[in-house]
Parts: sequence; structure tokens; C-alpha cells
Amino acid sequence: MIEIEETIREKVEWFLDNQSENMATKMGVKFLKISRDEMIAEMPVDDRTVQPFRILHGGASVALAETLCSVGGWLNIPESKTAVGVEINANHHRSVREGGKVTAVATPLQIGRTMQVWETKINDERGKLVCSSRCTLAIIDKR
Repeated sequence: MIEIEETIREKVEWFLDNQSENMATKMGVKFLKISRDEMIAEMPVDDRTVQPFRILHGGASVALAETLCSVGGWLNIPESKTAVGVEINANHHRSVREGGKVTAVATPLQIGRTMQVWETKINDERGKLVCSSRCTLAIIDKR
């Protein structure tokens, strides 16, 4: 069961009901909490998310982080706008072997009218930090 912030429940349910196949779904990302000030999801470390040496691929961690930040950013803007990533960085602190899962928590550092900055921390099943990331989103008019 996904924990959803009550004030945005309708918007979140629309998002979940209309989500077509995408990178996050292909990687097995499962949302655990969706709110304007905290996004939580888990992702398996399996054949979809490992690199050739059977450990979590750094790009999978970055894709997980950007997914949470982008959805969180979208929840904080009016319907006439969209949030697009303009910069993301990540530090990979430790490896995770195939067979486990990671949990990501993204929180906004700054929510502005034209720009947002989010931070994501990804932990392994022992609660150890695997990756820390910062993502900057531009808020632009929908086309």
C-alpha cells in the first residue's frame, strides 16, 4: 500500500492510474510514499539494475533518484507547468550485490517558482548509504 498525502490524493491517483510503461516501471521501482515533501520508493537489485559485475549499476541509482525528484517536483507545481531535470549529480558510497533491494528517500531542499532542488539518499537493506544525489529541476510552461 502506498502512503499518499491526502491533499494531493486525486492528482497522485491520476498519475498512478495513467502511468504507462517507462524506465522506472522497467527497473521495478515501487512507490512507498508520495507527498510534496517526501518521496519514498524501493528498487530491486536484479538483472534489470545491475552492471556486468552483478552489483547495482550507478546509472540505475541515478534513474531512481531522478524519478522520485521529478514526480515530487510535479506535485509542487500548478497544472499549467511541468518540471524538467536540468542537472543531477550522484555520489556512490558502497556497492550492493544482486539479489537485494534499495530504498530511496527524496526531499526538497528548495521549492521555487522557476526552480526546485531535491536531495535523494539511497540505502541498502541494512540502512547503509549507497548513493546520495542532488537534482535540479526547471519549472517551465507545458507545451
